[in-house]
Amino acid sequence: MKKLLTGFVLALALAGSGAGALHAAEEAHDLAAEVKHAVEQGHFPVLKPEEEKWSFAGVFGKYDKAQLQRGLKVYKEVCSACHGMSRVAFRNLHDLGYTEAQVKAFASEYEVTDGPNDAGEMFTRKAVPSDYFPSPFPNMQAAAAANGGAPPPDFSLLAKARGVERGFPQFLIDMIPVVGGYQEGGPDYIHALLNGYVEPPAGITVPEGTYFNPHFNGGIALKMAKPISDDQVTYDDGAPQTVQQYSRDVAAFMMWAAEPKLEDRKRTGFMVLVFLLGLTALVWMTKRAIYAGKDH
Repeated sequence: MKKLLTGFVLALALAGSGAGALHAAEEAHDLAAEVKHAVEQGHFPVLKPEEEKWSFAGVFGKYDKAQLQRGLKVYKEVCSACHGMSRVAFRNLHDLGYTEAQVKAFASEYEVTDGPNDAGEMFTRKAVPSDYFPSPFPNMQAAAAANGGAPPPDFSLLAKARGVERGFPQFLIDMIPVVGGYQEGGPDYIHALLNGYVEPPAGITVPEGTYFNPHFNGGIALKMAKPISDDQVTYDDGAPQTVQQYSRDVAAFMMWAAEPKLEDRKRTGFMVLVFLLGLTALVWMTKRAIYAGKDH
């Protein structure tokens, strides 16, 4: 009886592993078909990013400062080697919850080019809070030469420039702030891209020196290798040190970099909507009061 039970359990395990392998093979086949279709139609990304839940989403959304601080750390330790943020000043880091002293200390870790001096020459100095994040390259030509002919994009506005449209009819709803107001397409895309590096399915060949990523909106592969892996950045607050968490944090940070006044804009927009609704009610009641006696 014991042998019979053991054999039954083993058979179930083999059946389960066989079903899992079959499912994986079917997924790979489906992905290959979608890649071929995207190439033929010139429509990318192959796979649209999933809609993530962000703290800054919705009419009353707000940035999670702890998440933004983690995202800044990921940017500094990983992304800043190739990507600059030329439109973000160090003083803006106050919005992330840092003190004046912390911002000064953070800025002093960078060097910026200044000048000319009295001799007419440019020189380098330690950055101060009023300076902007420096580029890792002296110019665009140097950036392109170091990265296969194409300079890495600046991170300042990337979260607003890389969103994938949701199509009809969702984009109509997204135009109404109170109902939808979906503006998280950029962070969704960045999160999906950083988690999307996989081996190309059978029958799919990518150019040499590129890396397959079905979430890339410029083709089936890109020149940037997988930039981050688990446990690469140490978090001090106990957050998971995984690619999933890193990508969420840096995507949220990039959204803040692109729209640092998002909370103020939403608050002002809500107050304007309340004012307009109140004004509409007053106009309606005034109209009724004026024309009430004229109906008889």
